[in-house]
Amino acid sequence: MVSGISRIACLVSCLVLVSCASNDLMVKRQSEADAKIERLNQVENVNMLRMNELSGQVQALDDQSKNSAALIKQLQSAIQELRVSQDELKSLIAASSVPPDVQAVHKIEVVNQDPTPKGKESGPPADYLKAFGFYSANNFPAAIDGFEAFLKRNPKSEFAANASYWIGECYYSQSDLAKARASFQRTVDNYPKSSKMPDAMLKLGYTLAAMKEKDKAQSVFESLIKSYPGSPAAIKARERLSVN
Repeated sequence: MVSGISRIACLVSCLVLVSCASNDLMVKRQSEADAKIERLNQVENVNMLRMNELSGQVQALDDQSKNSAALIKQLQSAIQELRVSQDELKSLIAASSVPPDVQAVHKIEVVNQDPTPKGKESGPPADYLKAFGFYSANNFPAAIDGFEAFLKRNPKSEFAANASYWIGECYYSQSDLAKARASFQRTVDNYPKSSKMPDAMLKLGYTLAAMKEKDKAQSVFESLIKSYPGSPAAIKARERLSVN
């Protein structure tokens, strides 16, 4: 009897030991699983941080690309404006060509004698030359006064259209666009047969464009090209239309 009880006790002990070992194994496996999950969470966090970092770098590169594109566009616009200004300067130089006897125009003080013989004018009068001398020296207010005085004294002179045109150039050089526009328009309206007509139309178009009146400027350029297709001014007008 005692021997049977002992066996039962041993069996129970074995079962308890097996149960404890099984529990220990389950606890160990659970701990290992928890550790793996923790490592996976850490890896995921690291990957998330890396993704955020890469996303920020991509956004920075995208912003930099946009800024570069905008800068390139600004530079292209500035280059085009410089080209237009250079063309205007060339046009101004060409338009200011005068006969050989006017080579002394850079000397502001012109001999006070009338170089014009009676009858048809053979060259610019002294008062016209003096006003042009002021313009050449960038003394625009004095040039305007001189050209205006010349127009009042010589409204029928063959140089009247030129004087009217240079008044517009003076105002344009001073960025007084409203008065420049009025002066160029006066030249166009009052001297339609003058050799200054193409240049006056061109600068009227430039002035209107500078005043943001693009439709009117385009109309003037198109009229210039139609009326004087082979003139240097028409070439400049075509270039301006192609830009716009």
